[in-house]
Amino acid sequence: MTSELSILALYGLLVILTIVVQASFGAAQLGLPYLATARDEGRELSGMGARVERSLNNSVVALALFAPAVLILAVSGATTASTLLAAQVFLIARILYAPIYWFGIPWVRTLVWAIGFLSTIYLYLAAL
Repeated sequence: MTSELSILALYGLLVILTIVVQASFGAAQLGLPYLATARDEGRELSGMGARVERSLNNSVVALALFAPAVLILAVSGATTASTLLAAQVFLIARILYAPIYWFGIPWVRTLVWAIGFLSTIYLYLAAL
């Protein structure tokens, strides 16, 4: 397994951790009985719980973009030191992104998101 694939697995675990945090806020704010329903009656999280939910949605999108690039590189045998660095930068940016978003730190969140996004773009360009 390439190092980039290991980073992909680590990022998958980070998304899972974010799901657990989001579910914890959901249970605390909305109650387990509501979470056990089909949720036809829409209820919204608020405050940090809402920010965790939005960061989770963003993390899933980032995963959907990052994973194919890493898989293409791994399958084609096109991994290099620079693709490993880009994957590492992506992972560090995403690790930082979650708590920065949760605690509502503007501008820094956008900068960290951009770094991760640019790393993903680099991986696609390297795959070409």
